[in-house]
Order: sequence, then structure tokens, then C-alpha cells
Amino acid sequence: MTFACIYTRFWLTHLVFMGAGAMGEIKHLVVVKFKEGVVVDDIVKGMEKLVSEVDLVKSFEWGQDSEGPEMLTQGFTHSFSMTFDKKEDYAAFQSHPNHVEYSATFSAAIEKIVVLCFPSVCVKPSA
Repeated sequence: MTFACIYTRFWLTHLVFMGAGAMGEIKHLVVVKFKEGVVVDDIVKGMEKLVSEVDLVKSFEWGQDSEGPEMLTQGFTHSFSMTFDKKEDYAAFQSHPNHVEYSATFSAAIEKIVVLCFPSVCVKPSA
């Protein structure tokens, strides 16, 4: 099964979850291991360009693992997190032409991926 097929199946399953009526901000968390030889800086710059062009994305953060022991990280090296005001914004982002176009580039660079999307529960807000 190809990555694109797995991602599509996940997305369809995910739409069912998102249809459950979640309220509040939606977090979209992607954790990846890039393929050998991928120029990660180019991928990150592309992601930064994408989120700057699409107003549906409320906030965007990314980072590279620097502390996790290999047995816990399982080879995953980078995380990307987006925040959306509501599930409808997240759904619109998924079908936005810029996202659809960039997804092909991003998908081609990925060896392993975990994607979580969830309504956030803030326990301790930023100071």
C-alpha cells in the first residue's frame, strides 16, 4: 500500500471523527521521518510558504527532535503543528489548492508519518 493510499484512507476515517461535532480550536499534528537524502530545509520552507499563503491556518509551529532517545522516537525526527479556529477551517484547508499541490511534494519526502487531528483542551495557557 502506498503512502498516498494510506494517507487518503486516514483522511477519510478522520473526516468521520471530525464530524462528531468537536468545538473549539482544532490542532493538526504531523510527526515525520524524512527519506534519506531529502533536503529538509526545502521542505520546511515550502511548509512555511504554504501556511503564510492560507489564512485558514491560525498558527503554525515546527521543530526537530534533539533530545528523544531513539527507542522512543522510533526514527521520527520532525513535527509540524497547525491550529485552526474550527473543524470547518481544517476541512477547507485539506482541499485548498495550495495544500493539495504542496502535499505531493511533502508526501514524496516522507518515509514514515503519524498524523493526529483533535479539538484542543487548554489546561495552562501561554503567559
